[in-house]
Amino acid sequence: MRQTVSVMAKLLALAAICQMAMTAASAQGNAETYTVVEQEVDDFKSVFARVQSKDRVEARVRTGGTVAELNVDEGADVKSGDILAIVVDPKIALQIEAVDARIAAFESRLETAKADYERAKQLVERNVISQARLDQLKTAFDSANNDLIAARADRSVIERQADEGKVLAPADGRVLNVSVTEGSVILVGESLATIAANDYLLRLEVPERHARFMKKGDPIRIGARGLEGAQEIVGEGRIVQVYPELQGGRVVADAEASGLGDYFVGERAQIWISAGKRETFVIPADFLFKRFGLNYVRLAQADGQPLDIVVQPGLTLPQGDGSAQVEILSGIKTGDELIRP
Repeated sequence: MRQTVSVMAKLLALAAICQMAMTAASAQGNAETYTVVEQEVDDFKSVFARVQSKDRVEARVRTGGTVAELNVDEGADVKSGDILAIVVDPKIALQIEAVDARIAAFESRLETAKADYERAKQLVERNVISQARLDQLKTAFDSANNDLIAARADRSVIERQADEGKVLAPADGRVLNVSVTEGSVILVGESLATIAANDYLLRLEVPERHARFMKKGDPIRIGARGLEGAQEIVGEGRIVQVYPELQGGRVVADAEASGLGDYFVGERAQIWISAGKRETFVIPADFLFKRFGLNYVRLAQADGQPLDIVVQPGLTLPQGDGSAQVEILSGIKTGDELIRP
């Protein structure tokens, strides 16, 4: 009896093993595979770049005086024409009072001259006074009127000077530095604030040995912000200018990229630039998986049993269709058949 039970248990175990093998074989047959081949890719080298503004402009004072109102601080985003500060010159108020007094005097003089001229016209019609006297009064009336117009123009000039006490933002951008505080005395032409205008770019300083590979239009890849994730690519850009002069044994170039608006000016970013071509293994990113902190791929074998092997990944390379590929530095060879995990 015991022998029969033992035989039955062995048969059941053998059936279970066969079922598992058939399930694995079926899964392998249905799984998507990828054949490893050596590919030519851009030989990207890691360098550091600094975020720079395309232009730095100064918000300058057009009239000297005391800063009565300051509406901006470092880090603020401003639009062209925004009022950054108001500068007041106490002498302007006194000048306006003086011109107002002159205007009042000229208005009184004009009223008197007008009355004399109107009365003289009536007297000339009755032949009481001569035409010459009427011409004199007409000249006095015109002179008083012109003096009043000139005084009002002087007042407009002074008002314009007072209006120029408004310090305006010369361009859209981010304020980098504010050099005054409320109550400060500032002179004509002094800079009140420095603005990083017209978006940001990346300033690269590349070792001289890579100079012959760099040219305008070359793509770059941008690493994660804060220097985290040494192999993580989060963005792409393009070199827009390569400067012809070496500085300290380095090639200087500028690159444009999207998504730099929230970076600090002067912040470092890790980027990769192309330094020629090389042969390497590249596989779709979803064929790579992690276990116990190690990176694995699943390799198809002749006996039908897949084998998980440890590999060393390199850069993750984003593709135009939104997918990604991963460079494999070691662990696989040409002709290996990989199974999607």
